[in-house]
Amino acid sequence: MENDQDKPVCKQSVFNALFEEHARVLRNFIYYKFGDEHQADDAVQEAFVKLWKNCAKVPLEKAKGFLYTVASNFTKSVKRHEKVKLNYEVSHMHLSKGVDHESPEFLSLEKEFMDKLNAAIGSLPERQREAFLLNRVEKKKYKEVAEIMDISVKAVEKLMHKALLKLKDEIGDL
Repeated sequence: MENDQDKPVCKQSVFNALFEEHARVLRNFIYYKFGDEHQADDAVQEAFVKLWKNCAKVPLEKAKGFLYTVASNFTKSVKRHEKVKLNYEVSHMHLSKGVDHESPEFLSLEKEFMDKLNAAIGSLPERQREAFLLNRVEKKKYKEVAEIMDISVKAVEKLMHKALLKLKDEIGDL
């Protein structure tokens, strides 16, 4: 029976060679795809840690694909988490400002508008909502949004157009 240490990826020298060959290129790939240096570094670290933990299960010829898949999935997961945090911040940003000098009628209208806006944003299809929040809340340009979402700039324009039309329909009567 073959020992885990006898498998090529589990050998320290093979693993080190994989790291030397792929770490920098993988980091750049993740950075270019998602646009965040720190997340790219974290994704590469996560990918190599998982490869080491699963070295007995990953054949040497599949190690590169394994690394890219783990790094991409890790970064997508982080982006989804950031999106959830962003949705929470957007929904609570006006309520926490504590504007005391406006009239109760103004505050009531503002709360009604924010509730309606948050509901409308929440009802957008996921990709429209993601594009809208990245562009309008995070102030990313369409090109940056396209890179983050891994789609074309034209697709971002179309998503934004549809999102804005839907939002206008839903909150336009206030």
